[in-house]
Order: sequence, then structure tokens, then C-alpha cells
Amino acid sequence: MSPVRPPALLFDIALVGFALADAWVNVGAGDPPATACALVGALALALRRRLPLTTFVLTLPTALVTDAVVAPMAALYTLSSLSRHRVLLAGCALTYAFIDFLPWPWSSMDAAELGQTNNLFHLSYTLATAAAPVFLGQLVQARRELSLRLADISEAREQERLLTAQSVLAKERAQLAREMHDVVSHQVSLIAVQAGALQVGSQDAETREAAATIRRLSVQTLDELRHMVSVLRASGSRPTELTPQPSLADLQRLLDASGIEAKLETDLPQELAPPVQRAVQEALTNVRKHAPGATATVRIRHKDGTLHATVTNTAPTRRAFALPSAHHGLVGLAQRAELLGGTVTSGPTAQGGYELCLELPVEPLE
Repeated sequence: MSPVRPPALLFDIALVGFALADAWVNVGAGDPPATACALVGALALALRRRLPLTTFVLTLPTALVTDAVVAPMAALYTLSSLSRHRVLLAGCALTYAFIDFLPWPWSSMDAAELGQTNNLFHLSYTLATAAAPVFLGQLVQARRELSLRLADISEAREQERLLTAQSVLAKERAQLAREMHDVVSHQVSLIAVQAGALQVGSQDAETREAAATIRRLSVQTLDELRHMVSVLRASGSRPTELTPQPSLADLQRLLDASGIEAKLETDLPQELAPPVQRAVQEALTNVRKHAPGATATVRIRHKDGTLHATVTNTAPTRRAFALPSAHHGLVGLAQRAELLGGTVTSGPTAQGGYELCLELPVEPLE
């Protein structure tokens, strides 16, 4: 089990208190300007989550005129854990190291003393002190993003597993339907034909009546077999006999829960074919995994007896982690569409995004 973390507010209050204690220890009571700078820097830590760069700037005077280090280092760590701009972070670290190294007031600085060995050691120590919170903040940021990516991968793997199981079940049902149609129906048809011939050619009334009964039952059996074959084929590809058809409301809930800025454009009625929702779900999963920060547009149209569903996403705005993937989602989706006589195509767009297209033959809309 993961350790229970204290609430963010309590942690911020404790950090401000620690910074105030550091200022009280390192700032003399007879120096009001230094005391004011230390107080401003310590209290500014309350804004570090919402305004990290502003908080860091407000803590710099503390490093310049006092020996207190808690406030500026905490602000630098927070900025590093929330920002992706490496140049900005390097500049902030060098600024803090430079300010902390210089004596105050600057008028007391002796250029001849800057080259002494002690000062060089002091400069090296200051640079290392400034680099430590930056590296730690970047490590925490990478760990946080990796945890999010792993959660997305776990969810995608579960969806891929379910889709693969459904695809296997669909193939088994389709194979059973073919066997019933090609073998059983053929044998029953022969029985019906033979019974009809016996009914016509027999001279005995009881024999003709028995043959008529056999022929009638054979015809009924054929009708029932055809119905069972149609149910198996439908349940193997479109599970209308087992579960209700997904609706546009279900698809909209899927978009809202995806964590992606997505827009739905459609001219369809309320009912949808299940592969459409699967295609949208797979596309949104791929956007979360491979295009963090991208927006998506879902377009669903019906034209000339074919349903066209397209999911297009823009180029990613953040760097995606190179994590393993089994690539079962698109494969399973293509197999499912093939069972319905449809096709799935996907590939990058000219604008740097990605597009997934599903074409599916459907009954004409009323």
C-alpha cells in the first residue's frame, strides 16, 4: 500500500513555518530590511503551487541579504517540479547561485578576493546547492508523469484484453454459424426434399401423411436454423441480441471521461453500432498514450448505406514517454470491422496529428 500523504494545505503551512524558523535563526533582530525580505520570502511559499515563478522571484531577496536558504530552495524545487522549460530552470538556478554567492552589500565586494581558493570552493558549493532542488524537482515531475502513463497503459491493456476476447468469441460464433448453414441446413434440406418426393410418389395415404409431416417439420427446422444462424452472426459481430445498442449519450459520456478535449460531430440518430464506440475508445486511448496535450475531433456520418466514423487528433503539445505497447487494440478493431464487412484505416496527418477511420456497411436510416 502507498503511504498516506498529508493534505497539501497542512504541508504548505508547515513549510512556511519552517521557513520562518530558518529566518528567525539566520536574521538578526537589528536588521529590519533583512527581516522584511525574509518574512516576504517565507510567506510567499503559500503561493508556490499556483504561482511558482513569482514565488521564486519573491524569495530571491532572502538569499541576497540573509543566510536563510529554506524559502528560495523550496521555491526553486517547486518551480522545477511544475515547469518543463529547461532553459528557464537553468537560468533560475544560476541566478540563485549568483545571488547567494555575492556578498551583501555589494559595495563590500573586493575583486581581488573573488579568485581566492576559498571563494572558488564557495562558488562550487553554491552551484551544487542550486542544482540540487532543480534535479530533485525534475525527478519528481518525471515520476509523476510516468505514474500517469502507467495508469493509462493498464487501462488500455484491460480494454485490449476485453476486445481480444470479444474478437475470439465473434470468430467462434461465425464459424459455428457457417457450420450450421453449410452442413446442418444442407442435411435438413435433403430430408425435406426426400419427404416431398415420398409424399408425391407414395400410393399409401398413411405414408403420404407421414411424409407431409416430415416435410413440414423439416421446413420449420430450416426456418429455425436460419434464424439461429442470423442470431449467431449478429451476436458474433453486433451483439444486439445480448446487450442494448450504445447511444450517442454513451459516446458523449465516453468523450467526457477520456480526460481529453474532444468534440463530437454527427448526423446520426440516438443508436450506434458497437464497433463505432470501440473505434472511438481505441482512438482516444492512443491519444492519451502517444499524444499528450492533443485535442480530438470525432466525426460520425451516414452516407449511401455506409457509416463513416473518423477520430482525428492534433499534434501533441508535450513529450510522450516511450512505453511498451502490444498494439492489440487496432488489430482487434480491424478484425471486428472485417467480420462486419467494414474496414479500419489509420495513419498520421499532414499537420502532425493522427487519424483513425472506420467504414461500416449499415442498414439505411429511416
